[in-house]
Amino acid sequence: MTFSICVREPYEDEAGDQQYRFGVAVTTRLPGVGVPCPHVNEYGAVSTQSLTNVDLGRRGVAYLADGLAIEDALQALLNADDGSADRQLHGVSREGSFTFSGEGCNDWYGETSGENYTVAGNLLTGEAVVERTAEQYEDAAFGDAPLAKRLIDALGAGQAAGGDKREDLTVQSAAVKVVDTADDDRPYYDDLRVDATEDPIVDLRETFRLAKQGYEDALERYEDEMDDENEAGEEAVSEDGE
Repeated sequence: MTFSICVREPYEDEAGDQQYRFGVAVTTRLPGVGVPCPHVNEYGAVSTQSLTNVDLGRRGVAYLADGLAIEDALQALLNADDGSADRQLHGVSREGSFTFSGEGCNDWYGETSGENYTVAGNLLTGEAVVERTAEQYEDAAFGDAPLAKRLIDALGAGQAAGGDKREDLTVQSAAVKVVDTADDDRPYYDDLRVDATEDPIVDLRETFRLAKQGYEDALERYEDEMDDENEAGEEAVSEDGE
């Protein structure tokens, strides 16, 4: 019912400190995929899907924040889950990655992974969906565009390769979530959802464009206001000194 990509991008900031970007993008032929499936924090990114168990994602990223290795954290959760055969679970942490597809997932299902990402899907038209999603991300990895945009583009490549095979289900959804450890004030465009639409990737891409534009417009406006206030304050100090 779903395919998704989880990504880790380590980098050094201007001060030479180690930082990370983590992100998940996901789409399905059902509404509201952004609620149960993608989970991200400053320590990793996880997607839980197929017969979705939200706890696997929520507790998974919480365990990463507690210092557990992603392999240990997610496997322990699956071991305690009576429905694990019907789950699909994958993700990345600061130092590792994990993929799992239970034998109860519906064809086509499977996963792939690279140095800094994992991709998984089920009820797809074929393996090409996850392969093209991965290839698109690899082509743009660590690029100049924001990670959220590059993840949406990766979903678009998977969708173009066939996507979810249930063509009779027209109401679809998509979501993207990104966390950057260097950002105290996270941009609006790093957490977006399109909950019910017939063309989720197109609509999510447009939502991203507008959210990024709105964020930049707001920054410009409030920076101008702060500059005006600072100038007024400097003039007042100068007059008092005279």
